[in-house]
Formats: sequence, C-alpha cells, structure tokens
Amino acid sequence: MADERLTQFLKEGKDWERKPTSIPGVFLLKLPTFRSRPDCIVIEVNPVDTSGSPTKKRGIIIRSGSELDQIRNILTNVKLEQLAKSIDEVNPEVKTAAKSSSDVFEI
Repeated sequence: MADERLTQFLKEGKDWERKPTSIPGVFLLKLPTFRSRPDCIVIEVNPVDTSGSPTKKRGIIIRSGSELDQIRNILTNVKLEQLAKSIDEVNPEVKTAAKSSSDVFEI
C-alpha cells in the first residue's frame, strides 16, 4: 500500500518529525540518515493522554512488518501481562498534564 503522502513525508519531513495518525497512540516518525541507512519512516507506538499527545518522549519503534509480528508476539505473552499487573501493584500512580494536538495523518 504505497501512499503518496508517505513519500512526500519521507522527502519533505524534518529529521525526527513526528506525525500523528488517525489511530490513537500510533505516530509516523521520520528518521534521518544514519551510517549506511538512508532516511526512512517508521511507526512509533506511544500511549497518548486525553488530548492525543504522546505520554512518553519515545515509544516503541517499528521498522517493518516482520518486526511488528515479533513485537505482537511479545506483547501477547501472558507472562508479560502478569508482569505489568505486578508492576501496577508496586508503583505509585503518575498524573500527567494535557496538551493539544493537530495535523492528524489519516490511516
């Protein structure tokens, strides 16, 4: 599924520019050239607050379909869910401030 908007973002986007998509918590991120790897666009999965702004400085970066499959397998592991629940019981609750968002990349 080639998209002209993705091609334009790859050519004209600024290095490290993050674009929101119509999927809450999913962003497009333009990575700059690094060593032998050319500029590229990756998917960033980053939880959002009530205004749609990312809650972390960097989320999970997905570079390909096969990497998505690997991450999906990790995230569906029952032991990971148990670990997350255990951490919730131990860690104190964190409150965040709300921000505004615009220019959504429709998926």
